[in-house]
Amino acid sequence: MVRWLMVMVFATFCSFAQAGDAPTTPSVIHLASEAWEDFTAADGHGLGWDVLREVFEPAGVKLDIRIEPYTRAAGLAQRGEVDACVGAYRDEVSDVLYPRWSFDTDPIYALGLATNPAPTAQTLGNYRLAWLRGYKYQAYLPNVQRYNEVARRTGILSMLIHNHVDYYIDALDEVNSIVSRAKDPSQFRRTHIADLPLYLCFADTPRARQLMVLFDQRMELLVKSGQLKPVFERWKQPYPFGSK
Repeated sequence: MVRWLMVMVFATFCSFAQAGDAPTTPSVIHLASEAWEDFTAADGHGLGWDVLREVFEPAGVKLDIRIEPYTRAAGLAQRGEVDACVGAYRDEVSDVLYPRWSFDTDPIYALGLATNPAPTAQTLGNYRLAWLRGYKYQAYLPNVQRYNEVARRTGILSMLIHNHVDYYIDALDEVNSIVSRAKDPSQFRRTHIADLPLYLCFADTPRARQLMVLFDQRMELLVKSGQLKPVFERWKQPYPFGSK
């Protein structure tokens, strides 16, 4: 009887020890993102933030938002100074971890003068292109040969008007924002050329790895249950996960 009690006490002690060693999921995820209007705005509103809240907050993980230019946000994730950067294309950022699931899709457009022929993904290689530094569209668009990376979006319309480039490439919301500042928006044409999934890119740290596992688990549940559809409907954006 005494021997049996000793065995039970030892087994109970081992189970407590194992439970104590098991890592607990962090209660906060530190995220860095560029401020994209109505997607990842600096004040915390936007489709992207709402999707990520739906992913993490019911699992007990709060979002801690840090707004930085895109290349700096990626660098913070690479150095492990945040848990993840927001809105990267697949394999765009090196030395980080990509989850199985994307969380949205970017419609990519070419902005050019209305007097120019409308480009296609297949004909883009015939033109002089420009996009924001760090976006690496050359890896996702076929036949691209001549391109410039620009530091900011403020001079794009002037570049097009003065024939310094043929087309500027960016996500639709950013293209729309640029055109809205034109004196004569009818001078310009927007042409859809691709759809690129958007990812969180996680730091290569034990903490971020835990959060990435949670992200994939939650995304699979939310997509299969359709729980994310109302979020996209609220922002009047297309649902990116098809019939999954």
